[in-house]
Amino acid sequence: MKKILLAAALLGGAAPALASGEVVVTSAGSQPSSAGAPENFTGAVRVDDRFRGTEPSRIGGATVTFTPGARTTWHTHPLGQTLIVTAGVGLVQHWGGPAQQIRPGDAVWIPPGVKHWHGATPTNGMSHIAFSEALDGKTVDWMEHVSDEQYSN
Repeated sequence: MKKILLAAALLGGAAPALASGEVVVTSAGSQPSSAGAPENFTGAVRVDDRFRGTEPSRIGGATVTFTPGARTTWHTHPLGQTLIVTAGVGLVQHWGGPAQQIRPGDAVWIPPGVKHWHGATPTNGMSHIAFSEALDGKTVDWMEHVSDEQYSN
């Protein structure tokens, strides 16, 4: 029978050393919240509960909370991204496509290399859990800010 190994660690930090088959739980609230970097977000954004699997896993992610009007910059993911909306009302848009409304319980798949942004609506905040895999250690390529004109269309 195969043993299952589950681990969580801060993104950018080292994963804990684990014995084979050990399950590690990182308690909610045990890591400090951080503000979304202004070069990658417009508006007030909070990032919580960052995680990264241990090798050979490439998965990582975080819970991200956007205040009304807050959003990511345009960006891509080398192996794609999945978002699970947990609260509020948000928007997601790929380059050249219409903005789509997203709500709690919605799962959003963004294919590899697709230029997109996501965030809150102008009047409602939104939270999601974001999952992505690293390719050669990289999970995201950040690009330019979404203009107010792009956001309002």
